[in-house]
Amino acid sequence: MKLLFSCFIIILLSSQNLLAQDSIAVKNDSTNSISTPKLLPDKSYQFSYKKLIIPVAFISYGVATLKFDKLKQLNFSTRDEINEHKPDHIRLDNYTQFAPAALVYGLNAFGVEGKHNFRDRSIIYGTSVLLASAIVMPTKHLVKEERPDQSNRLSFPSGHTAFAFASAQFMYREYKDTNFWLGVSGYSLAVFTGVYRMLNDKHWFSDVVAGAGIGILSTEAAYWLYPKINNLLSGKNKNSSVMMMPFYQNKTAGIGLVKKF
Repeated sequence: MKLLFSCFIIILLSSQNLLAQDSIAVKNDSTNSISTPKLLPDKSYQFSYKKLIIPVAFISYGVATLKFDKLKQLNFSTRDEINEHKPDHIRLDNYTQFAPAALVYGLNAFGVEGKHNFRDRSIIYGTSVLLASAIVMPTKHLVKEERPDQSNRLSFPSGHTAFAFASAQFMYREYKDTNFWLGVSGYSLAVFTGVYRMLNDKHWFSDVVAGAGIGILSTEAAYWLYPKINNLLSGKNKNSSVMMMPFYQNKTAGIGLVKKF
């Protein structure tokens, strides 16, 4: 299991490093160019197939596991290995799923600024949480996969892991251009969340992998949708303001919206 999650992290970091190098390359070209005085457009909100590779691969693996018995064997062998060590069941995963996003707000409060201000990042993160919820909740009720502890049939995909990786991807996108290693640090908390969903006997390995894919995809979609949502919320009144904050209470996630005209 440790080997699987080590590979999991290496794939994530390698892909993010590659995207970061592309971003740096564009910046260097614009700096060294003498004949083109215009600044290159910000590509943060542009759709890119590259950004879909990892989340689609993770989600596809999770879906395939539902159909193919050979892939399901990895779920059972992982659970058997966990049960051999008889780990203590702790509930830190209820909090670490949102820890990377909380760090973004905390770091900004202490002067370590990310890409967006409070309002804009709240819109982006709120959209990400909303999208992840809109994918996870209906899928659980459609698939009806039984949890490892047999408590209910809402195992696939892992909602905790989806929110954790949505938060981690949000942290990465906010800090990747200014502090790459700070940006990727959120993934350690996301992986911790996924691992403990299995240690607590709440999810299979495939549930966690699919949840990670959904979380990453939700945040990437949120950044792509941000300009459109921002224009919609801003409207024609330049004096209007919007506050958008995600919330989590009594195992329910949502978004609070206040608009001042």
